[in-house]
Amino acid sequence: MTALDKYVRLESGGLWRADAQAQRKDVAVSFGDATLVIADGAGRPVAHWSLPAILRQNPGVRPAVFAPDTDAEETLEIADDLMIDAIEEVRKALDKARPKPGKLRHWITAGIVMALLALAIFWLPGALTRQTLAVVPQTKRVEIGAAMLGYIQTENGSLCREPRATAAAAQLAQRLFGAETDTQIIVVPDLAQGSVAIPGRIILLDSGVLTLSDDPAVAAGYILAARATAQDHDPLDALLQRAGLRTTFRLLTTGEVPAEILQENAQAIVAAAPPIADPASMDRVFAAARVPMGPYLATRMAPGETVPRAAAAPDAPAILNDSDWVRLQNICNR
Repeated sequence: MTALDKYVRLESGGLWRADAQAQRKDVAVSFGDATLVIADGAGRPVAHWSLPAILRQNPGVRPAVFAPDTDAEETLEIADDLMIDAIEEVRKALDKARPKPGKLRHWITAGIVMALLALAIFWLPGALTRQTLAVVPQTKRVEIGAAMLGYIQTENGSLCREPRATAAAAQLAQRLFGAETDTQIIVVPDLAQGSVAIPGRIILLDSGVLTLSDDPAVAAGYILAARATAQDHDPLDALLQRAGLRTTFRLLTTGEVPAEILQENAQAIVAAAPPIADPASMDRVFAAARVPMGPYLATRMAPGETVPRAAAAPDAPAILNDSDWVRLQNICNR
């Protein structure tokens, strides 16, 4: 049996009690041939439990407490997570392997198969993606974004870096998103979209945006627009949609995304126009950052168009001081 073979050499400690009145004893727990072997400190077996019959008395709670069957007073407490998971997996595998006789077995099986097939086609891809997005930690998103940055450099040239200008970019991120933000603003030599968010709270900004205006509100607007878009359209979700179900499952189960997938998505990001944020999201993000939207909108409108009055926000705090703004504007001039 595959599940048992995988854990045949696994061993952990445990606390075994022969009955409700007996004291608990330290024991060693290991897998035998379709049994769970419980041995004392000298290595002498004190009990063999049939794996198919083992019951979990406290599902979902750790340490786990197991019993050899429904009526037994004998118990085994295990704190080792790997051994707990192994016992559960082997129990489930054995349970699936046992025949389940019944008059309507074939019809029930066929119905289950059809239901699972329908779920796999219509529900599973979306559910799997949602679950993956929900559990992938920020550290993994940052790792994915950093890897994509490397491939973006290959496509668009080296990232613009200069110590004082990079510090100014960090100051700008704190001004827009709060002093405790972990958002990174990375300036690149050429980005047709002007700005785009990638996984890991990384916002790429085209160096040309910094020279569109002497008003830092323009560059801030492009950065905030990318953040609003990322809130409406998770960059990691976009990656998984392009990569497909296999990559999504691999990320969920192993925490890894193949390098070729990251490279393909890096190319797609710099080549395609990003999705457009909902106007309400734009309003919220700009309002939260206390940045007027008018200067940004003015650079996005066709000649002859005027900025809507609603976008002309009231006076806001300074975005960057003059020296930091000049340093940031010259970040690519090395």
